[in-house]
Amino acid sequence: MLNVIVGSKVKMNIKLWSLYALLLLVCQPTFAAGTVEVLHWWTSKGESKAVQVLKDKMEAKGHHWKDFAIAGGGGQSAMTVLKMRAISGNPPTAAQLKGQDIQEWGRLGFLTSLNKVAEQEHWENVLLPEVEQIVNDLQLIKYDGQYVAVPVTLHRVNWLWINPHIFKLAGAKVPTTLAEFYVAADKIKAAGYIPLAHGGESWQDATLFEAVALSVLGAQDYAKAFVDLDLTELSSDKMVEVFRQFKKMRQYIDPNAKGRRWNQATEMLMHDQAAMQIMGDWAKGEFTSEHKVAGKDYLCVPVPGTQGMFSYNLDTITFFKLKSNDEDERAQQDLAQILLTKPFQREFSLYKGSIPIRKNVSLKGFDTCSLASMKAFKFAAKNNALVPSFSHNLATSSDVQSAIIDVVSRFFDDPSADPKMAAVRLSRAVKSAM
Repeated sequence: MLNVIVGSKVKMNIKLWSLYALLLLVCQPTFAAGTVEVLHWWTSKGESKAVQVLKDKMEAKGHHWKDFAIAGGGGQSAMTVLKMRAISGNPPTAAQLKGQDIQEWGRLGFLTSLNKVAEQEHWENVLLPEVEQIVNDLQLIKYDGQYVAVPVTLHRVNWLWINPHIFKLAGAKVPTTLAEFYVAADKIKAAGYIPLAHGGESWQDATLFEAVALSVLGAQDYAKAFVDLDLTELSSDKMVEVFRQFKKMRQYIDPNAKGRRWNQATEMLMHDQAAMQIMGDWAKGEFTSEHKVAGKDYLCVPVPGTQGMFSYNLDTITFFKLKSNDEDERAQQDLAQILLTKPFQREFSLYKGSIPIRKNVSLKGFDTCSLASMKAFKFAAKNNALVPSFSHNLATSSDVQSAIIDVVSRFFDDPSADPKMAAVRLSRAVKSAM
């Protein structure tokens, strides 16, 4: 009798396990997991948390995330690696690309169409109208009528970050003009603190130069010089003044700046070592990652003299043709779909320090700096004061950008450099690179 009972239990267990296995098969996704590999240079604390948002959302769809991060805030090292991968016939799923480089990769035949996703997600109707205008004017997301890239973040570059504690100790006033900046910097220096945190990398030099140029030239002449590439404007007396003011900044930077990364410069503000930093609002992602509070632990104000103007950096992810399987191609399409969804735009921007580029994304929970950035963006758009950041390669080719950065960085590193000669060299360098 016992054997019969045991045997019945075994048979029943076998049937139950068979039913369970069948249910597992039924509940499995109708597609196999794919792998996505995204080349980017988002490697600081705040940026890494932002990337984790994208990784989590891809893995929630059942895909594998293969990180392909190349350190270096300017992206030059990443572009070198990308070219090697592409030439060898093994490009990544997607890469952080900008400006005219997207068109160049398209002409070379490396990019894939995202039209199917764009149609399903109604991309033509989801972007903020001001962002839509930017991507159309600069040809940032389409090649030959095909969607090949997705805009991800909008950053304000002309921010001055301030440590209010040091300002109070030094008796300094938050500056609104370059003249006031130097007065504050002198007081801070006299109090024993570093006035301006800076990293001695060429792209950081260019970011500082760009901020000074916007302050001295104004939005219209800035665009004439660095978007239209007007050679007369590039060698003008106004540009000589830009170099003169830029050189003056050097005396407020500590001698150990050479080779310092931008996020290490931001940490100097957090640790009461420096009073100010001129950097895009990705710096805010670092403050956020350390639980610092905007308006209390740090302040954000426009670079002195650039009130009402907005120099922007728009990050885009560009998609490459794959020589892999259907699963990887599906994963690639899912990646493109995620980037412009409301939840991703909101979560990513909170960590990254940027502002969402999609319509109707709630800004509840965003700090005062982000809210100020969105307000400044819309104001500048209405007043013809939106300008693309040349230091982040939006409006020019990589060759032109490299030529500008080379002249700027060499000038900044040479204490005896002549501002007038620098302006002449700038014009000549741009002409040669065009």
